[in-house]
Amino acid sequence: MSPHLPPVSPSVTAQLVAALTPRLRKRLDAGVAKVAGRPVVRDGDIVRIAVDDDTDLELHAPGGVVTSAGAIRCGCLLAPDCLHRAAAASAAPVAEPTDPAVGEPRPTDPQRESPQVSTSVSASAVLPAPAPVTADEPVPESATPAQCTAAAALHEAAAAVLEAGVEGAGAVLQAELLRAAHTARLAGLPRAAGRAVAVVTALRAARDHDPAHRLGDLTAALRDVLVLTHRLPVATGPELAGLRGTVRRPYTPDGSLRLYGLFAEPVLTTTGYAGTVTWTADAAGRLYTVPDVAPGGVERATGSADRAVRIGDTSLTPRELSRAGLAVSGATVSPTGRLGAGAGVRAVRAPGVSWHAEPLDRLWSVPVAEQISRALAGDLDAPKAKDTDGTHRTHHTRNTHDTGERTARGGRDRRDGEGGRDGQDLLFLDVTLIGTVREAAGECLLADCDGLTVRLAAAHDDPALPHRENLRLLALLASARGARLRVIARLTPAPLPRTLLLAASRPTDPAAHVDLGLDRLRRADLPTERRSDTPATPATPAAPATPAAPVTPATPGRPVPRDGPRSVPTVHPATDADEAPVHLLRRRVHQAASGGRRVLAFPGSRQSEVALLRRHGLGTAGELLTALHATAAERTRDPFGRLLPADIGRFATAWLGAAVYTEEVDRALCAAAWGADPPGLASR
Repeated sequence: MSPHLPPVSPSVTAQLVAALTPRLRKRLDAGVAKVAGRPVVRDGDIVRIAVDDDTDLELHAPGGVVTSAGAIRCGCLLAPDCLHRAAAASAAPVAEPTDPAVGEPRPTDPQRESPQVSTSVSASAVLPAPAPVTADEPVPESATPAQCTAAAALHEAAAAVLEAGVEGAGAVLQAELLRAAHTARLAGLPRAAGRAVAVVTALRAARDHDPAHRLGDLTAALRDVLVLTHRLPVATGPELAGLRGTVRRPYTPDGSLRLYGLFAEPVLTTTGYAGTVTWTADAAGRLYTVPDVAPGGVERATGSADRAVRIGDTSLTPRELSRAGLAVSGATVSPTGRLGAGAGVRAVRAPGVSWHAEPLDRLWSVPVAEQISRALAGDLDAPKAKDTDGTHRTHHTRNTHDTGERTARGGRDRRDGEGGRDGQDLLFLDVTLIGTVREAAGECLLADCDGLTVRLAAAHDDPALPHRENLRLLALLASARGARLRVIARLTPAPLPRTLLLAASRPTDPAAHVDLGLDRLRRADLPTERRSDTPATPATPAAPATPAAPVTPATPGRPVPRDGPRSVPTVHPATDADEAPVHLLRRRVHQAASGGRRVLAFPGSRQSEVALLRRHGLGTAGELLTALHATAAERTRDPFGRLLPADIGRFATAWLGAAVYTEEVDRALCAAAWGADPPGLASR
C-alpha cells in the first residue's frame, strides 16, 4: 500500500479487479508491487504515476478520494481493461467513507459542518455491542433477504481470507472482500462493511511489512466481520439494528456549553487519514472532541496541532484549545461527543483551567477500579457508551485507534481518540514513577497507582511523533523514585495493568500539562534534582546492589512498597509462565490469521497444550483448541480417492469460537489485574 497515492473507494477497486481476465488476475500482485514502487507526482487533485517510459497512470481525486472507476486513467494500449488501473487501485489506501468504529458515515451537522472539521478515523480492536436505535428509526423485526444474502457473501469472503492467511490473501481476495463489503453497504449493513474494509487495510499493511501493522488489528477485524455476519441472519429487533449499524448519525442541538481544554492527541491511520483530535470537558465532566482529520500522512499529523480550527465565531489551534476554554451557544453534538461547527454555532474563547482545578480535577477523583470497569463496559455496551459520552469509548473507536484505528496507534482499533471515541477508555490517573520495564514492543514506564504497578507505554511508535522520545525522558524521572505525575492514558486490555500514555502534567510545573504526541519534552523540563544523564535501569534480570534495607522487586499487579531506599527496582519481564495459559489458544488464533488454515493443519504439540489448559481449569479453551486443529486438518476424499477442498466454513466457525473466547477471557483478566469488577460478557 503506497501512502503517496490518494485513498480509493472500495467499490472502485472491486470493479476494476472484477473486470480483469483470469490471466491478468494471476499477474495482479506483481502489478501492485510494480506500481507501488514507481515515482508519484501530485498536481492538485490529480496524481500521476509513471508506469514506464511510455505509460502514465492518472488518479483523479477531487476532495482527496478516488470515487469512480473512470477517475483512474491509463495511457497504455490495453486501457481501459488493463492491469495498470486495477493495480493502482489495489496499491492505494482504502478510502474510509465511514466511521470505522461502527461502520457509519461521519455525523452530519444539520447546520452545515465546517469543511475544516472532519471526522477522525481509527481501527477498533474489539467489536462493540449493538448500537442503540434512535427514536425516529423503526426497529426491524428481522433481516431482509437482501441483507441475509449480503451477510452470507461477506462471511464467505472473510472466511476465504482467513483460510489463505496474509501471504495468500493477495489483491484478488482483497478485491472480493471489498466487493462483498460494498454489497453489504448497499443492503444496509454499514457496520459489517466498515470492518471488512479494516480487514483489507490490515492485510495490506502486513503484506507491505508496514512497521505500524499489528497482528492483533487484523485478528480483531476478521473476528468482527465473522461475528456480525454470523449473528445477523438470526437477530431481531434492537439487536439487529445494532448489528446493521446506522447509515447516518446526525448532530443534535445541545444548547449552551462551557468547555475546558483537556488535551490533544495526533491521529495517524493506515487508511491515509491524519490530523489532531482535541479533547475538552464541561462542568459536569462530560467529554467533547474537536477533530481536525483529513486525508494526509505524518506531516499532517504533526502540523495540524498548529492549524487553526474554526468553531463558530472563533478559531483556535488544537495546541491552544487543549489549554484554553470555549463558551459555545447553539452547540450541535454528535452521539460520541464531537462538536459541530455549523453556521448557527456561536463560540468565543474563554479561560482554561489546570488539571488540578475544578471542574477537570473531578476526572481524577473517580476511583481507578471504577474507571477500568467503565472502560471495559464501554467496549461491550455501546448504548451506555453513547448515552454517557463524557464519563467514555470509541472507540473505536474503537477503536480503535478500535484510529482505520485509530488515533496515533493508541486506540483500538481500533480502533483503530479514534474518531468515534466518546472517551470511555480514557483513564485519569495519579501515578508515582518507579522504574522501567522492557517489552517486546519496547521499553515502557512502571508506575505505582493506588498500590498497583501499572505499565505506561508509548501510544505510537512512528518516529515523527514524539511519543517514544518523551517516554525516554520521563524514564529519567523514574531513576528517582517518588516522582509523581498526573496522566491521561488509554486502557490496553491485557492480563497486566497496562495503558498507552497520552498526556502528563509537566514535571517542573504540575499546573501545566504536556500533550505527549504533540509536544516535545526537553531535559530542562525535568526537575533539576532528578535530572540525570543515565536513564532508569532497564528491567532485566540482574543482581541488585546491596541496599541499606531490603528492596522488594516491583511485581506487575501487586502493590509497590512506599518506603525503603530510593533505587530503581529490578523488574523481570513478564513471560508466558506469568500469564494465564489461555495464551496458548490466543497464539493459535493469531497464527491462523497470519498464516492461514494450513499452519494449524500440521502436526504439533496440540495434545500437551490441551492438557495444560485443562490442568489449569480451562476445559473450554482446551475443547476450542482441539476443534481448531481438527477443522484445520480435516480433508475428505471423493469416490476416486482424490482430496477435496477443505471446508473453510467449518474452520472459520471453529476459529471464531476461539477468538471470541480469548477476547472475553482477556477482558476478565484485565479487570482482575486492576482490581475492578469483571465486565459482563458480551452477547454473541
